[in-house]
Amino acid sequence: MRLHILGICGTFMGGVAALAREFGHEVEGSDQNVYPPMSTQLEQLGINLKSGYAAAHLQPAPDRVVVGNALSRGNPAVEYFLDAGLDYVSGPQWLGEQVLRGREVLAVAGTHGKTTTTAMLAWILDACGRAPGFLVGGVPQNFDVSARLGRGAEFVIEADEYDTAFFDKRSKFVHYRPRVAVLNNLEYDHADIFSDVAAIQRQFHHLVRTVPGNGRLIVNAEDAKLAAVLEQGCWTPVTRFGLDSGDWQARLVEADGSVFRVLAGGVDRGEVRWEIIGRHNVMNALAALAAADAVGVDIAAAIAALAGFRSARRRLERIADIGGIRVYDDFAHHPSAIATTLAGLRARVGAARILVGLEPRSNSMRQGAHAQELAPSLRDADAVLLLQRPSLPWDAARVTDALAGRGTTAATVDELLIALRRQARPGDHVVFMSNGGFDDAPRRFAALLADAPG
Repeated sequence: MRLHILGICGTFMGGVAALAREFGHEVEGSDQNVYPPMSTQLEQLGINLKSGYAAAHLQPAPDRVVVGNALSRGNPAVEYFLDAGLDYVSGPQWLGEQVLRGREVLAVAGTHGKTTTTAMLAWILDACGRAPGFLVGGVPQNFDVSARLGRGAEFVIEADEYDTAFFDKRSKFVHYRPRVAVLNNLEYDHADIFSDVAAIQRQFHHLVRTVPGNGRLIVNAEDAKLAAVLEQGCWTPVTRFGLDSGDWQARLVEADGSVFRVLAGGVDRGEVRWEIIGRHNVMNALAALAAADAVGVDIAAAIAALAGFRSARRRLERIADIGGIRVYDDFAHHPSAIATTLAGLRARVGAARILVGLEPRSNSMRQGAHAQELAPSLRDADAVLLLQRPSLPWDAARVTDALAGRGTTAATVDELLIALRRQARPGDHVVFMSNGGFDDAPRRFAALLADAPG
């Protein structure tokens, strides 16, 4: 079957493309925002990418059009396939029907940590011989691809609360029907489609409704908003995790989270020593361990597997160390994620300076929904360069003014890079934070450092 995937370079739809190709389908796709790492993965898989959404891309007609949620009415490709009466389906529905049916599905949901926890759980199962299938909303460094069918019974999927498609406004995760569902955390996000936290909680409860009574819910014991979701009704056994409360707990040996001990049911089960840092990642590890335990993985083996875990790309990914200056690329979509990432780095580097280049890129950020929380989330940064593109509809000075001399704005990426280069000195840690392409700013900055004289 020949499939044409619209929005193919999104992290989710790129994974759908990889799975469809592995199934043996002929796969091609269109997108208007093509940038690594997903574009690189698709090219390596031999999948033909077409730039833009021209109607001509759907001629001759494919057997089926798989539609990503970035597409809406008025898009030339959408209007064409509707007028032409082509067969079409959303990415999540195709996945649920073609890949997940008959599998032991483990779904990882939450405002933060979905990608990392999904990659971590897939790695644990793989290291313990389960050969799982998976779809990660990013590029996991332990694997060659972001998605694969796998030979085992389990399939691990990142379960997003964002809507499915322009014709299906339910959250993506209602299509997955997991037997084990991780609820990592819940905060207000996606201001473009959710009016308030209660609207997101309703969607999470829709997910809870799909988990069978002989399945398992793995829930953050420290999150009051998730507790409120379960109060709406719960028909599945619940396992809770938290640093200081819950069935699964952790005791930090190192403040940066690089070493911690795991307690399950009040019993010390072993120690994790890994390259990952941050309290949030310790929580992600507890969630992944509890989910693995729910499908019968040996706890000691699961804990041992974490020593070899490498996070997904763009999760505080160190991409260069030039002239004593370390450069990181981080997928930042929400103030809480920014705060926890920088707190983990601060615990690791001590008094060393942290410089941040920040692009408000998510829909919520662009709309200004998180503007008030941005400055507090940057408390561990010594200097912040905030990109204020002309298209940003709010004044970024609202954030930089609140940083008490630690923040300035730049109108272009070029200006931002030049300003950061002037400030950076040996011993600094420079973190680029955006959930978009950021005009390849981290690598361009590394190139500036490499070209510097002496």
